[in-house]
Amino acid sequence: MRVVFDGAAGKLVGDRWAPVGERRGPALLLHGGGQTRHSWFRTAAALADAGWDAVALDARGHGDSDWAPDGDYGTDALDADLLAVIEQVGEPALLVGASMGGMTALVAEGEHGGLARALVLVDIVPRVEADGVARIMAFMGANPDGFASLDEVAEAVRAYNPHRKRPPNPEGLRKNVRLRENGRWYWHWDPAFLRVGDEPRRSTTHERAAAAAARVAVPTLLVRGAQSDIVSEDGVRELLELIPGSVHVDVSATGHMVAGDDNDVFTRTVLDFLQEKRVSPRRP
Repeated sequence: MRVVFDGAAGKLVGDRWAPVGERRGPALLLHGGGQTRHSWFRTAAALADAGWDAVALDARGHGDSDWAPDGDYGTDALDADLLAVIEQVGEPALLVGASMGGMTALVAEGEHGGLARALVLVDIVPRVEADGVARIMAFMGANPDGFASLDEVAEAVRAYNPHRKRPPNPEGLRKNVRLRENGRWYWHWDPAFLRVGDEPRRSTTHERAAAAAARVAVPTLLVRGAQSDIVSEDGVRELLELIPGSVHVDVSATGHMVAGDDNDVFTRTVLDFLQEKRVSPRRP
């Protein structure tokens, strides 16, 4: 079911999966930079089957959400959107965030508190690797004039992410691109997004992210792609030290896009974590 929230700078569009059985609480799934809410569909459905009221949300400037009129896609702007959504949800949520979405959730919870029932950070930590960030930026900015076909889009994705098999039918990529009047396909996000700064930090310094992490007091899971070029062993160790009791799991044969590279293993890892930590609704 399609849902719409009022963000800090416009409408934010999501898809909701109603919980099955006893409701465990809301879950918000926040995608990475350049992605859309569609990257979460299988995980969101599994969370709903486990009792979570799951919403996969398009970030500002992405998918069907409004573009920021002032072109602001920095961390403060994304955090303001998350705070607005949580206020409309009416209670703390399980926050599952990949890359940019994970940094948004981490900083917002650490600096404001009371937003998250638990955090799942997908291949993102306060200390990200510069080479990996540069590779993401190169990929995102490589085709400013768009693509002639969906096959070209599929080949670009395959070249960036060799961990994932190229789909036999590229039609599934329609949710990540838009066809313009000139007959070419363009990524489904505002080009101004690239002018903000490094992705996935989105203008958040290591010092700011680390300080936020040190204030996080909810159950936290870090899921890293074993072949990630964004999160190093040092980055993992630092996060585990900053958030006492946090848990780290590597998913083999996956990279930065771990949830898409092996969604079944990723989703099972998240569900096992929630069960082990007994994350449930806050009782009055």
